[in-house]
Amino acid sequence: MWLFFLFLGVPIIEIALFIQVGGWLGLWPTLAIVVLTALAGTMMVRSQGARALANLQRSFRDLNDPTEPLAHGAMILFSGALLLTPGFFTDALGFALLIPAVRKYVMRQIGKRIQVGSVVAGQAQWTADTADTIIDGDFEVEDDPNRPPSGWTRH
Repeated sequence: MWLFFLFLGVPIIEIALFIQVGGWLGLWPTLAIVVLTALAGTMMVRSQGARALANLQRSFRDLNDPTEPLAHGAMILFSGALLLTPGFFTDALGFALLIPAVRKYVMRQIGKRIQVGSVVAGQAQWTADTADTIIDGDFEVEDDPNRPPSGWTRH
């Protein structure tokens, strides 16, 4: 139900803000602000996204927990989508998500709602009872001299 109100509320807020800002500044300055915030947001998302990707690669290289860099990257990506969406409210949310302190606060709030049972890294655990499982099958190799090799095998 909250998703319905989100999809209904955000456009209403955006329309109201467009009317207010457009009435105060005029049409062309309002449209220029929307385009300029999209361009500025794109540049900021690009630089912070590259930094987040480098942090993620470093966490993989050092075998550290990649949860935080992944969450930062996801929020930066979401921020980019908000900044490319025309509107003042979505731009404000998008620019807010580009602030690392805001992202950490959001992660803490989301972390309160998520419960991790267990994490095992580097060990594959397979349990299967194969003592009574027999798979019987027949196959036949068909070579067609007119068909080139598939590329999956070497001849």
